[in-house]
Amino acid sequence: MTQLEPSAVEPAVETKLGRKRDLTRDPEILAAALEVLAETGFDGMTIDMVAARAKAGKATLYRRWPSKNELVIDAVACMKQGDLEQSRLPDTGTLRGDLVAMIKPRSIEEGEKKMQIMAGLMSMLSAAPELAEAANAALVKPRAEANRFLIQRAVDRGEISPACDIETLCLVTPSMAAFRTLIERKPVDRDFLISLIDGVLLPAVGLAPGDPGPAR
Repeated sequence: MTQLEPSAVEPAVETKLGRKRDLTRDPEILAAALEVLAETGFDGMTIDMVAARAKAGKATLYRRWPSKNELVIDAVACMKQGDLEQSRLPDTGTLRGDLVAMIKPRSIEEGEKKMQIMAGLMSMLSAAPELAEAANAALVKPRAEANRFLIQRAVDRGEISPACDIETLCLVTPSMAAFRTLIERKPVDRDFLISLIDGVLLPAVGLAPGDPGPAR
């Protein structure tokens, strides 16, 4: 089962009746949702199937996610968060080193599963295009926030110019990755990400591949 970060959810929330709703099982439920989505596709997926896979009550899922659209969006968002918390981000001393260190190795099986999940997400968006903004936030925002932190850190240590457009640059790799998976239906592998880092992002901040940055 896909592992999701427990920190991605709150332990409990207040209900309208003043009672706390336990959310500690959310990572298991969202992982089960990804498993079912990959296996059945969006059209074949039901909340009941996810409840059975997660060994959770159907009522619990329906209270938390009134529709499978919302469940899928949350599941994809948690899948993308992974190791992108600031405390877990690499600190190699160079922007390129940090960006490359964030590329996690994937097995062929993992790559195929992710493609199936993205295909399911695309099917959902075809039926509900109004969810495009939420899906974009789920796919792009976690990586963009990590990139923003790394680029700002490179600015702070004098590696790149403070005049660079951080808000645009942080979106380059996650936006292109989302386009590649959702539109082109191609895997986002290490070679593709390295080509974006070396061919687009580093030149945009005035660095060449392997450039340690200005002396300081």
